[in-house]
Amino acid sequence: MSHMTIRGTAADPVTEYLRLGLAFDRIEEGFVDAYTGDPALRTEVENAPAPEPAELARRARALLNELPSGLSADRAEFVGSHLRALECSARKFAGAEIGFVDEVSAYFDVRIEPGDEAVYRDAHARMADALGAPGATGDRLREAYADYRHGDEIPADLVSQLIAEFAGSLRETVRREFPLPDAEVVEFEVVSDKPWSGFNYYLGDFRSKVAVNTDLPQYMSSLPGLIAHEAYPGHHTEHCRKEQGLVGSGQAEHTIFLVNTPQCLMAEGLADHALAAAMGTAWQEWAAEIYADFGLRFDAERARAVSTAAAGLIRVRQDAALALHDRGVDADEVAMFLQRWLLVAPDRSRQMLRFLTSPLWRAYISTYVEGYALLGEWLDVAGPAGPERLARFGRLLDEPLTPATLRAELQ
Repeated sequence: MSHMTIRGTAADPVTEYLRLGLAFDRIEEGFVDAYTGDPALRTEVENAPAPEPAELARRARALLNELPSGLSADRAEFVGSHLRALECSARKFAGAEIGFVDEVSAYFDVRIEPGDEAVYRDAHARMADALGAPGATGDRLREAYADYRHGDEIPADLVSQLIAEFAGSLRETVRREFPLPDAEVVEFEVVSDKPWSGFNYYLGDFRSKVAVNTDLPQYMSSLPGLIAHEAYPGHHTEHCRKEQGLVGSGQAEHTIFLVNTPQCLMAEGLADHALAAAMGTAWQEWAAEIYADFGLRFDAERARAVSTAAAGLIRVRQDAALALHDRGVDADEVAMFLQRWLLVAPDRSRQMLRFLTSPLWRAYISTYVEGYALLGEWLDVAGPAGPERLARFGRLLDEPLTPATLRAELQ
């Protein structure tokens, strides 16, 4: 009997969950985003016979049925929501036909629906005002936005220096509020030919490698957010705090981070709120000072106005995913949809399509859209800014929360 069909002992459901999760990397490399647990377990899974997806689905169902298996209620809720996601992934790998909306629901524990084009039109009107082109629509608005983006581009030779500068400033700020081990460190590297703009590889022992993709230009208005998202107080900070607190207290289920599970929605929602959590809603002024040191002029007020207006377009990329995978719309038509509403050039829309059509990442856009909305609503309970909101953000960094937990607290 291979380790893929090994016992699901009620006595140790977490080890079985880890063994199951690690097996998915044998089917789709990259499915295990991070693993910092017992290396012997990983070696055991890597050396076992190749897993059968249908067997992994059965294994996930069996483990789910055995819960709580001695786990506390919050740990059983966390592991159970992830087993439901893994069961769906295994069925997909085995060739099962699963509707896209149901697939997203199983992975991330949210129900998605199309956005409202009236909201997008309103966002365009507000963007036109912010860009100094009131009433502009269509090609005129796209040109105004392209001009703005061109002026917002960071010279390629300054990108690495600015990454280091923003990371250093954010690290200092974040560590004051959310202490991190002295040993923690983030190493940044510039890469190309990837379907994403940035990626955090958590290596364990409070270390991360963050890759920044330079296939397309980096922009002054978005680089600080990218660094906050991937490092401080985003993914890297969350990994460190959970390794120190949850894993340190024996909750080994947090030694693995799996793609297409509820923890992804929680992590991406947290990371997209990270910059505002660290620097407040007036972060643009802080960024402008750093850019000025490098001889770059960053219009903080205009950047904030454009960003606030563009927030109304957050659901456009999820709509594109629904068009592709739920309604079977042609990729060229979806590229045009992205260009129309996000006012992006064809090369940028094609980069987005790479992500939306990747077998591993096709559903992932919902983690940003729904994660940002759900975590934003939950954070808003503490008000728009201040110590209470920051303390609430700290709960996201430290506690094993799930989408269901947040919804229950909101009710």
